[in-house]
Amino acid sequence: MSEEAQIAAQIAAQNEELVRQFFATLSTGDLELIRATLHPEASWTPMVKNIPGAGVHTPRDVIVDEFLAPVRGIFEDGDPKSIVLNVFAKGSVVCAETNGRGQLRNGNEYNNLYCWVIEIKDGLVYAIREYMDSHYVMSVV
Repeated sequence: MSEEAQIAAQIAAQNEELVRQFFATLSTGDLELIRATLHPEASWTPMVKNIPGAGVHTPRDVIVDEFLAPVRGIFEDGDPKSIVLNVFAKGSVVCAETNGRGQLRNGNEYNNLYCWVIEIKDGLVYAIREYMDSHYVMSVV
């Protein structure tokens, strides 16, 4: 393997680990820890239409305070958890398959599958595109 290929593989591995840590932090529910994982100019886009939370959320403080805080508020304390099923990276782009599980405050159980495309910049999460079963979301919230 060429030196260039080795460097690219090392960067991809570092970015994969960063994304695994991002989901571990997201699962804690600690909004300040989550804020620290996000680039100041980050964006988070649920790739859905016509459900609460759809659209682009940016920058970091809007993501945490106006998007994540209300979403976490519909779950019981400590939920939801993001279970990483698969991760792979090419350069600064990381794809992850996850299972989001938790208990909603309305008494319903939440169990949804996700695919994420996450861009890394300056060692932080910079852009998130979140794909999920939006029909399922609306059936349980």
